Amino acid sequence: MNPNTFPTKGNLILAKNSLALASQGYELMDKKRNILLRELMGLIDQAKGIQSEIDSTYTAAYAALQKANIELGIGYVQELASAVPVDDSIQIKARSIMGTEIPLVRHEPSPMQLTYACYSTRESLDEARLHFEKVKDLTIKLSMVENSAYRLASSIRKTQKRANALKNITIPTYQTLVTNISNALEEKDREEFTRLKVIKRSKQ
Repeated sequence: MNPNTFPTKGNLILAKNSLALASQGYELMDKKRNILLRELMGLIDQAKGIQSEIDSTYTAAYAALQKANIELGIGYVQELASAVPVDDSIQIKARSIMGTEIPLVRHEPSPMQLTYACYSTRESLDEARLHFEKVKDLTIKLSMVENSAYRLASSIRKTQKRANALKNITIPTYQTLVTNISNALEEKDREEFTRLKVIKRSKQ
């Protein structure tokens, strides 16, 4: 409504309805922000745990790979690595949290299939492969968690802006409008009452 709305009872009702709607909207935005924040905090904790596990797994994987390179030769290890099949079992879907779409990555780990003969390799190569398989699984989880956290953080910023606009601009504007219209109507009623008294006296 226009703040310069003519002071009538109809406009007062409209202003009060708009104020109630804006207040309800702010409450909903506040609840949405709190829910999203709770989800984001959980994702941040998950990401920290996965990142820590990835770091230790990477360290073990590269140590095993270095040992395999020394025992078998870098060229031979690279040749064996190129024979490892591509993993295309990753599926990406989406789920909604308070209207925010976040990715849901599904990966079904399949049993490792040997692409090399056991007699021509060493145990260090098997260890390296096991560690890198684990790194792959953890990386998939981390990518889902970090992407979800980024989208939630973006949604929280937008929700916070809308909530602030309602709290600091829209609601005070309608509160002022309701007060102004109410005061104008009360003043009008007083004038009307005084005018009727004057008319009554003049008739007497």
